[in-house]
Amino acid sequence: MMFTQTVAVAAVFLTGTALAYPAIDPIEFIKRAANPGVVISKCTNPGMLALAYDDGPYQYTGALVDILDKGGAKGTFFWTGTLYGCIYKEAKAVEKAFAGGHQVASHTWTHSRMGSMSAANIKTEMTKVEQALVNLVGVKPAYMRPPYLDTGGQFLSTMKSMNYKVITDDIDTGDWNNRSPAQSQQQFQQAGAGGNGHIPLMHEVYPGTVNTLTPWLINWAKQNNLKLVTVGCGREAMLTWFGGEAECLGDPDGMYQVGNWTKTQGPYSC
Repeated sequence: MMFTQTVAVAAVFLTGTALAYPAIDPIEFIKRAANPGVVISKCTNPGMLALAYDDGPYQYTGALVDILDKGGAKGTFFWTGTLYGCIYKEAKAVEKAFAGGHQVASHTWTHSRMGSMSAANIKTEMTKVEQALVNLVGVKPAYMRPPYLDTGGQFLSTMKSMNYKVITDDIDTGDWNNRSPAQSQQQFQQAGAGGNGHIPLMHEVYPGTVNTLTPWLINWAKQNNLKLVTVGCGREAMLTWFGGEAECLGDPDGMYQVGNWTKTQGPYSC
């Protein structure tokens, strides 16, 4: 987002909350923005744990949302279009996650390696997910995580042109590699709760990650005074930032791209 647009967004939030939050310098505000096309592997702020899940939506998405909600946690869902069936067949789960204040983001349409693709094919992978999320919940994501964490070739320059922030991780739970929840827990204990907040690599398609690792992480975060947050910054988080505290990336541009998006006519299919 250009400087003037970002400052305008800042002004809107300040105007609506002038009595509750102090005015801030717009130059300082814009410095908080994560840059499109630049790899981000961990939070820019301490005291955070951004629970981030890949490869859905899937049959466990609804249960995972329930677990997060019960624990007072917010999660980020990096979703594909076709990896575990068609995203439209999980419409209720997608709507449930979004309505609960969790962040919905892109993990590409087919979960292919982006580093070996042309810019045109990369854009197709992204725009199909965009349109699906516009159709289902009315938003176009501003964040994505590349399959296999592959950021080679024309990928990053294409993400910059499409205004996407690129997330990887700083803790790999290894659930994709048959690591047990107990083994995954050790990764967090070894990393510790100090320093800037963590963005782990997890997958919502494994029941152990959903039913065992996630409740443990919620308790671990609370025991270590970590705030459970989304990767990007939503309206509630932005207002919190004006009060002197920021979430994972403290991104004033928000979770979603600015614009009025048009739904395509259904019925939808992949």
